[in-house]
Amino acid sequence: MAGSSDTDQADTKPPFWVLAELTYQCPLHCVFCSNPVNMASRANELSTAQWRDALTEARAMGAVQLGFSGGEPLMRDDLEVLVAHAHELGFYTNLITSGVGLTEARAKALKSAGLDHVQLSFQDSTQELNDFLSHTRTFDLKQRVAKLIKAQGWPMVMNVVLHRYNLDHIDKIIDMALVLDAQYLELANTQYYGWAFKNRLALLPSREQLVKAEAVVSDYRTRIGNRCQFIFVVPDYFEDRPKACMNGWGQVFLAIAPDGVAMPCHAARELPGLDLPNVIQSNLHDIWYESAAFNAYRGQKWMAEPCRSCDERDKDFGGCRCQAWLLTGDATQADPVCSKSPHHDQVVQLVERAQIVDPRTEQPLVFRQNPVKTPN
Repeated sequence: MAGSSDTDQADTKPPFWVLAELTYQCPLHCVFCSNPVNMASRANELSTAQWRDALTEARAMGAVQLGFSGGEPLMRDDLEVLVAHAHELGFYTNLITSGVGLTEARAKALKSAGLDHVQLSFQDSTQELNDFLSHTRTFDLKQRVAKLIKAQGWPMVMNVVLHRYNLDHIDKIIDMALVLDAQYLELANTQYYGWAFKNRLALLPSREQLVKAEAVVSDYRTRIGNRCQFIFVVPDYFEDRPKACMNGWGQVFLAIAPDGVAMPCHAARELPGLDLPNVIQSNLHDIWYESAAFNAYRGQKWMAEPCRSCDERDKDFGGCRCQAWLLTGDATQADPVCSKSPHHDQVVQLVERAQIVDPRTEQPLVFRQNPVKTPN
């Protein structure tokens, strides 16, 4: 467990972005899902009133952007009510969805409720691989949902998680985005948490795949100009410096899990010894500013070497705490992605292994298993 923070409450700004993970329920079973592997034991969900209270508190603190996610947020029949409430509060709202459940009637209702933005996920550009990776038959449905999004006047934002199975199709994925008239395409290489960590050996691409994919993206950017904006996120394992995870622990991002657990990042509840607060028992102001969990890795006192004396510590904040834990068993260690980390060889060896052998032959994929919803 981390030591105390060296930041005062006066130095901590309010959260800018809140992620409301409304449910872990999802009709898809994606092999790269970032939700907790043991989420079946956390199936209770906040009520409509509890979510409304939490969103009201977040906006009163100064939060501006609000994402509705899951699981699949459309599985909550009160989504329109929550969107309307968020809109009244003044949030900019974003629905992060697989598209399953977004009918024309529901799209119109969400538009009327004030929803600002929809991000639609695809698994691949082909029906065969899209449906295989999600363990569902949803490719045709997603095509229809993309048209519904355009019909409502929302920005067309597509998201595709990249890995060994689909990186070689990146040109076809971009072509599909252009056919669907997407304004934005997020090409997010897999980050290894949750189910993705469980499937890491099978999902890790080769460096050659990444280099070719980046070249394809660069070529399309040159050819199409501003017709569609690409966001290409390189996987951490292929870098030699870590990303500033969530722009720093407890700095701008606050996630609320379906059962009300508040987290400084998506995967924080996986960290042992971190007593995460719950919005049912505590108000968000106290959670953000006063709780031990949100202060655990703020500032620099918690840092061990080489982070403590590194001249980049104010830039990357030591990297990802969850990744440090997963790879070293100690969340206070430097993110092993960093070449200065004493554990960096672990990452190097994993990447090198992916160059010489197809990991898909060594480990069968484990598909995401959905929890059984229990009453409040």
